[in-house]
Amino acid sequence: MSPILETERLILRVPQQADFDAGWAEFHGDVECMRYLNGAMPRSIAWRTLAQVVGMWPLRGFGTFSIIEKETGRWVGRSGPWEPEGWPAREVGWMLHRSAWGKGYATEAASAGIRFAFEELGWPSVAHMIHPDNVGSQAVAQRIGSRMLEMVSLPPPMDAAGPTQMWGQSADDWRAAQSSSSGAARSAASKS
Repeated sequence: MSPILETERLILRVPQQADFDAGWAEFHGDVECMRYLNGAMPRSIAWRTLAQVVGMWPLRGFGTFSIIEKETGRWVGRSGPWEPEGWPAREVGWMLHRSAWGKGYATEAASAGIRFAFEELGWPSVAHMIHPDNVGSQAVAQRIGSRMLEMVSLPPPMDAAGPTQMWGQSADDWRAAQSSSSGAARSAASKS
């Protein structure tokens, strides 16, 4: 299974080796990008992370997508379903290259990942593990309809940052929000 998701401005596809030098290594080595993710990584560890993400696809049938900017073809981050061994819940996460911050790409990619998790994978709920100080990701979680659920501990080595917030929503809540937003759009269109 090698799905490709498209949004208005992004293509989400399974990561590939070319992504490593196209932005993956730089992102994972950036102190600011990795501030809430246990810190910057040397290239060798960043490559192992790429291999882990690619390996999740055949092992679990899903995994994190590379985010490609449609307009430029540039690798700008990763987002999508994630459930490594020992994780507190099935997650849809997002991690964006610094050059892609402030453009709404995290919200756009996470929304596509949630739709994929609920409609294609049949998950009953999704979670997002967010460092308590990461207000940017907390805002993204709110924009995509999630709420703070509880504090959790991540498995090693991710536990080094201490307890983290688990945000999330159920598939039923997501579907209800989708239904009400499309109803509001239809109502606005009929008034024009």
